[in-house]
Amino acid sequence: MASPLPRLTAAQAAARLGVKPETLYAYVSRGLLQRERDAHGSTFDALAVEAFAAGRRRSAVGAPAHPTTGSPLGVVQTDIADIEDDELLFRGRRARDLIDRPFSDVVAWLWGAERLDAPDPAIGSAREMVAALPPHAGAMDRLRAALTGFAADDPLRHDTSPATLHRIGWTLLTGLPVALGGDPHTDIARSLVSGWRAPASVDTAVNAALVLLIDHDLAVSTFAARVAASARADGYAAVSAALGAADSPLHISAATRTARLLARVRRGLEPERALAEVLQDGNGIPGFGHPLYAGVDDRADALFPLLAALPDGGGTMDAVRRLGETVTARTGLQPNVDLALAALVSGARLPDDAASTIFVVGRLAGWIAHVEAEYAEPVMRLRPRGEYVGR
Repeated sequence: MASPLPRLTAAQAAARLGVKPETLYAYVSRGLLQRERDAHGSTFDALAVEAFAAGRRRSAVGAPAHPTTGSPLGVVQTDIADIEDDELLFRGRRARDLIDRPFSDVVAWLWGAERLDAPDPAIGSAREMVAALPPHAGAMDRLRAALTGFAADDPLRHDTSPATLHRIGWTLLTGLPVALGGDPHTDIARSLVSGWRAPASVDTAVNAALVLLIDHDLAVSTFAARVAASARADGYAAVSAALGAADSPLHISAATRTARLLARVRRGLEPERALAEVLQDGNGIPGFGHPLYAGVDDRADALFPLLAALPDGGGTMDAVRRLGETVTARTGLQPNVDLALAALVSGARLPDDAASTIFVVGRLAGWIAHVEAEYAEPVMRLRPRGEYVGR
């Protein structure tokens, strides 16, 4: 007989919904949430809590922001990415129409800057920084270490001219894959994939993912980069600020969380049990739902068709289907790009945290574009005023 599914305690459910316990019980009394009670207290079905959370988000779309939540903090004008009618656009062109082009070509078009390769001495410094990390260091740790190596070996990094910023961007895009163990190659996707010793058949899907991930509205990491740039931080420092915001369970690190969830399903765990277990951390269902799309994330929709051809694509997409059916039936949430990235690394037999690495390398192109845009704005414009509410 199967053991009962893990459930959320009242404290976990309240934390997931961002409400006080008394508000949670008000939902129960109004029949909006169901609970079970025993000698240890009240517990809640994790997926039912997720469905309720998703419903609250949908009902809030278009509503005025709460005056004290800071969401949205403000509006920053951008001409880099836009989402119209559930389609992602880069400078007016559909992102999915660009995935057949080499990633570096798309970046050169986006920046208006000819490609440059990272200098060998700088790559050596970055490799040494990565090699100094303990064996258990994760992908984000390795990326930060490599970034530090490149920055420390660049005495001209403090110049905020477009030419220097583009040089920094190309140094990171071409140098990070090599610093992380890949082979130097004109194709950035091939250089990145070679670090995982994966076959060339994986390159097409990775290249598409890199292109699709370049930019996406004003994500917290992108805003962090712009805040740093508003204080005229150099390109490396602005990217470092972005990495700090990205290394979080609700942003780029969600891709690794999703990969681990999908791996559980692939190992034979029933989707509902795998979901109930992952929801214990209180950070929601990774790989599903996005407030900017009414249905499936456009990036995921563009990437999924490429994944069946991967070395282990068939089994992976079957697991994606079973997981997606369970989540959509119970919560109404649709797949997002984190699930597509998780499927990519599973189908290509890459490490789970390869999902975060691919995400960062792709998004780095967008961060540099936003830093350049912010350099053209008045200094320190993104320093908000605090409103004291203490005693």
